[in-house]
Amino acid sequence: MLLETREVPLGGVRAMEVHRSLPQRDLPLVGAWCFLDRFGPQVARMRVDPHPHIGLQTVTWPYQGEVRHRDSVGSDVVVRRGALNLMTSGAGISHSEYSTGEDAAAIDALQLWVALPESRRHGAPAFEQHAVLPEIELVPVTGDPGAATIVLGALGGTASPATTYTPIVGAELRIPAGSSVRVPLERAWEHALIVVAGDAAVAVSTAGPEGAASVSSGDDGDVDLDTTHLLYLGIHRDDVVISSANGATLFLLGGEPFEDDIVMWWNFVGRTHEEIVEAREAWEAGSERFGRVIDHGDERIPAPPLPAVRLTRRRRRV
Repeated sequence: MLLETREVPLGGVRAMEVHRSLPQRDLPLVGAWCFLDRFGPQVARMRVDPHPHIGLQTVTWPYQGEVRHRDSVGSDVVVRRGALNLMTSGAGISHSEYSTGEDAAAIDALQLWVALPESRRHGAPAFEQHAVLPEIELVPVTGDPGAATIVLGALGGTASPATTYTPIVGAELRIPAGSSVRVPLERAWEHALIVVAGDAAVAVSTAGPEGAASVSSGDDGDVDLDTTHLLYLGIHRDDVVISSANGATLFLLGGEPFEDDIVMWWNFVGRTHEEIVEAREAWEAGSERFGRVIDHGDERIPAPPLPAVRLTRRRRRV
């Protein structure tokens, strides 16, 4: 199933070009992945002041430029291409994200969230950075082999050193020009793909294996995937074949179907309306639940008003 991305404001101001692939109205999660934004490629000055999170992990994966991350557990790091920033909110954390330097500069990155399971979402906040991540070769069907960097979780029997709390995968895939490669998948997991750069055709049966989502495709069974769509692959697939005429970079996300439906509003992931209200009130009151981001003093992004309706759990319709 091809799902279109949408343009959204960042921090309430359309100062940066941001495109959102998750959540979708019909697909709130892929495994535990509940949010996927791409900011860039563009020339911009990124200034996201301290803001809170509950119930999730943030995954920052840059392609161009540098982002300074500061948070309420004392972290002050710069994340660059090839390095992973992973922040675990637990019951509450706050952080800021600034592009480095005072002038606008080239910037491009993925920002993803992972919903935390019941066993971890009420715990303490944490932060980790990984500058070295494992890679595996992607076996060619035709042409040259590809490569995958395992950002989070596991792929093809190789695991990232980053901390996870559910069975999951997040991996950057690189397909050489004029080649087709086979990407191994966990059959019991659901998966999705986005294109970051280049051209890609994904060989997907319109009928699909048992339990897999059907996908609109051409007569040859290939789905042409671009940067404006997310391709949901469903479950019960052992692998997927990806081809590229001119070379491509993609991002694969997937995992075991999540244990529960979630309530997601602003920067919070919970299970009930009351949890979200409580977290919002705590942030607005300056509660120690979210701590203080170093070097920011009283700077913070205020919470938006709650909608006039009761927040409900997001349920998939695919």
